[in-house]
Amino acid sequence: MSKTFQQFAETLNAVQMLSNKDESILLEPIGEGKWSQKEIIAHLYYWDKFNLEVMVPKMSDGANLPQFPDHDEYNKLAIDTLEKYTVHTIIQYFVETRNELLQKIKNVPSDIKFTIGKGKRQYSAESFIKMFLKHDAHHIEQINGKLK
Repeated sequence: MSKTFQQFAETLNAVQMLSNKDESILLEPIGEGKWSQKEIIAHLYYWDKFNLEVMVPKMSDGANLPQFPDHDEYNKLAIDTLEKYTVHTIIQYFVETRNELLQKIKNVPSDIKFTIGKGKRQYSAESFIKMFLKHDAHHIEQINGKLK
């Protein structure tokens, strides 16, 4: 497995470890005016779900993938949609979806190049995933900071 895919899988391990935590702790905001760990995991899950269902199936040579949805609106949709679920259920959804996303995107041949939306930049499956590594690391850092 490439270093990029390995790093993407590390978020999976970090989130899985939260299954051992008491739900009430994971419902607390990480700071004033910030999301809770539950909301952060819901956010990560919903973007993985989008990538799995919308982006990966369209990854073919020369393809133009759809533009990403408006981030603020999509994040609100994620949190509103998953509000009724327990944090442990959301963790389970995240783990299942991240595993499936990893499997499917690793199967995209490395020579396949595509663009996204109106952009001209050529992406491979690996460079696509690389876009999410700093994002994941930022949120895991937030979660770990709250749990200290």
